Amino acid sequence: MTRNIAINDIETSLPAGSQDFEDFIYLISHDVRNSVRALIELPQWIEDDLAEAGVKVDGSVAESIDLMNKHTGRLDRMLVDLLTFSRIGRMQAIEEVDLNDALDEVLEEVRIPSGFKVVRALDCARLTMGERDVLTLLTALISNAVKHHDRSVGKIIVSCYREGSQVVLTVRDNGPGIPSGYHARVFGAMTTLKPRDEVEGSGMGLAIARKIAKLYDGDAKVIENTDSRGTTLEVRIVA
Repeated sequence: MTRNIAINDIETSLPAGSQDFEDFIYLISHDVRNSVRALIELPQWIEDDLAEAGVKVDGSVAESIDLMNKHTGRLDRMLVDLLTFSRIGRMQAIEEVDLNDALDEVLEEVRIPSGFKVVRALDCARLTMGERDVLTLLTALISNAVKHHDRSVGKIIVSCYREGSQVVLTVRDNGPGIPSGYHARVFGAMTTLKPRDEVEGSGMGLAIARKIAKLYDGDAKVIENTDSRGTTLEVRIVA
């Protein structure tokens, strides 16, 4: 069976001295992901070839193929998040953005479990920043709330208000919460509080949120919930 893999050409030379390290991350992540996309297809090709040969795929062979699918998928998600991290602040105009519209778009893309309810409390619904950055920020915060929830029924409250020159965006959930000793650590790149076999993810979500906040002269942090459960993530930006 003949297969052709289309690989996009991309300049992979080291960035010039005037460019920062993130340019290099972008170039390498983009190029490597092309190869990873081919590796993702390999298990399916193997299964197809074995089926054509009349070989039943089960036992250790099926387990090995499942393992290949799992790890290549995980690597692909990691590269996607690295690309997202490197693109923050790039290739977009700074303009007034409708937060309700942005939230609608994000909720169409993020897989929200049927037992979850997303509540909006947007006292400030318009802000000035890059449209892509708004979408990336909301995606990171809402995905984090869903991914780490420990129940099939949950509630996520998205709030936004102005405080002086800052816009304060919070995403609160009623999940298991984050232990106080880990409040700073969760914003580190490639950081997960549970093994990836338990919670799939690259550990880049909150690092992305904090980078966006800092780009707009703000910051991100975990707020202690007064209840025994739940996490509140607060992002402050000048927008």
